[in-house]
Parts: sequence; C-alpha cells; structure tokens
Amino acid sequence: MIKRIAQDIILNSLKTYPVVGILGSRQVGKTTLAKAVKKIARPNAVYLDLELPSDLNKLQDAEMYLRQFEKSLVIIDEIQRMPSLYPLIRALVDRNRIGGRFLILGSASPELIRQASESLAGRIIYHELSPLNLFETQAGQFQNLLLRGGYPNSYLAKNDDESFVWRESYIKTYLEMDIPQLEIHIPSVQLRRFWTMLAHSHGQLWNASKIAGSLGVTAPTVRRYLDILESTFIVRQLQPYHANTKKRLIKSPKVYIRDSGLNHALLRIRTFEDLTGHPSIGASWEGFVIEQLTALLPESSQYYFYRSNAGAEIDFLYINQQNRPVPVEIKYSLSPALSRGFWNAYEDLQCKQGYVVYPGSEKYPLGKNVTALPLKQLNTIFS
Repeated sequence: MIKRIAQDIILNSLKTYPVVGILGSRQVGKTTLAKAVKKIARPNAVYLDLELPSDLNKLQDAEMYLRQFEKSLVIIDEIQRMPSLYPLIRALVDRNRIGGRFLILGSASPELIRQASESLAGRIIYHELSPLNLFETQAGQFQNLLLRGGYPNSYLAKNDDESFVWRESYIKTYLEMDIPQLEIHIPSVQLRRFWTMLAHSHGQLWNASKIAGSLGVTAPTVRRYLDILESTFIVRQLQPYHANTKKRLIKSPKVYIRDSGLNHALLRIRTFEDLTGHPSIGASWEGFVIEQLTALLPESSQYYFYRSNAGAEIDFLYINQQNRPVPVEIKYSLSPALSRGFWNAYEDLQCKQGYVVYPGSEKYPLGKNVTALPLKQLNTIFS
C-alpha cells in the first residue's frame, strides 16, 4: 500500500465540506485511496461502485436508498456514470449540512460531468489525484517511474514488458470504452491518431492548424479533441505567462501528455535504454519533471511557462507566496548549461532565485542565485 499525498488533504476536507470529490483518470488509484480514507475515518461508510450492476440497482429509487445514511459517509465511485445524482445529493446535503456526507470519485472534470458545477456549488471541494510521483513511491532512482509512468499497475509491474502491455491495454480501453461512456462520440481510431500526434509533439507549442491538416479535420475539431483529453486528465496544457513587460510574448499553450508511461507507450518506447537513445528524451524528462512539480505545489498554485518572440524562455514558472515568479529550467544532462534565452527571461521577469532540475545527484550554484538541483531534492524548492 502506497500512501498518497492527497490522503491527509481529503481527510481534512471531510471534516468541513459536505461533499468531497476525488477526480483523476481511470486506474490512477482513486478507489484505493477512498478505501484507505474509509478505513481511517469512517469504517462504517457505505461504498457504491456505479460500474457494478448490483450497486446501480440499489439506486433505482436513489432518494429512498440514500436517505437511510444521513449520519454516515456515502462513497460513490465513477459518479460520471450517473450525473443525475448531483441534484439529489444537493438536496440531501441541504437537509443536513454537516461535513463528510458524501465522497464522490470521478474520471472526468466537473465541466465534463453534466450538472456538476451548478448542482453542488458551495457544497463541494474537489481534489485531483494524479499518477504516483517520486515522493509517494520513495524511489531512490527515478528511471522506472520515468519509463513506466505513475499508474500503479504500470509502475508496480513485474517487468518492463508487463508494464508496456498494461499501458497498451489502458489506451485501448480508454478510447473504446471510457470515452463513449461520457457520451463523447469520436471514432477511437481518429482519437488515437490525435493522441499519438501529441506524443510526437510532447512539450511543444500547440499548433491546431498543423495537427488539423495532418488529421484531415478542422482546427476547432482538434481543439475539441484536446479539451476532451485534458478534461479526462490525459494531457496538460501549460499556459504562457503574460508578464507586465514590453516584450512580445508567445500566446499558445504548451501541451504535455501527463503520464510519461502513456507517452512512451504511444511512442513505442519499451525500455529505459530505448528511451535514453530516443530523440524525445529531453521533452519526456521535461514533462515528467513538470508533473512532479505540480504534484508538490498546493492545489491553488499558479504556474506557467515563459517565452518571448525574441527567444527568451523558461520551461516552468511558478508564482510564490510573495507573488513573485520563480523560474525552473529542466535539463536532461549531467552538466546542465543555461542558454542566453534563460538569462534574458530571468532578467525580463526580474527573478530573484531560480533552479535547474537535472538527473544528477549534487546540488550546486550556477550564478545569479540559480541552483542546479537533483530531481530527488525537488521538494526543497518549496520549503
């Protein structure tokens, strides 16, 4: 059992909020986390899995069934399969508004689950569960996590081949079963082609026209594809930072496949040796580190990338508690060197401190309050 960082956060939220939501992609560990929370906080909680016909049958008269448990926590898994429950949950909560009435789990964003935001506004707090990160696995070496990604069944597989087969199956199931269940009607072959194109342009600026031309569809259509993958926690759009400067800045987001293991499966990368020899290793490392960073940041944090038309660029920029930008450059090199573009951006934004995350083992200064930082010390950035 791997303890998730989100566990204590969710336990605290249940003390205050009537409804707590755990959102994240399929197979990311939401059910395991919910059962751990149940064991610690509410051993007598009621658990319903809406993928089970027997549990769905209990909700034929959902109001009568759920009203039995006014003093118990009710856990509802795969809530997106029955969005009609939201108005009922709202009504039940308003009759007895105490903390910890419902814990709901979903594989899609609130915007993609119909009626969610309208029905439970002011009554719910959402927490996102991402794939396993370096600090949850307590892995001294990052190679397995980078190659296989953080889905528990992939990361914990007996060997690389078993992990790769699991990820291939995951992609197939997502395209052929999960997406249609959300009433999204896109041919699975077309969406897989789009997803594969994103893998080949992982970490690059979003170019709708280029991708649309390759797929033979319109730019608004590929925009819709991208929004679907983002809303189901498959891709991350990292937005550009628009600073109060006179510089002309890039306005397009950068797009990453959030789980490095899924990215590698789409690229047909099976082993770490294959990865280190692949042209995408730098972009893969960049996306992987960004996911580690976002897992450590508080949920309300603001983070971006920075790029000007003149070539000033920073891979990742987060806004600290003093409302100042802190730059993080990401380099897959044991002797990372910073470009003129980084230093120009550093000056543009009047940064006071910065970091370069690299796969080495030693922390050392690079000048102007910029520090080379090993991946395993990433959490020191925020301490």
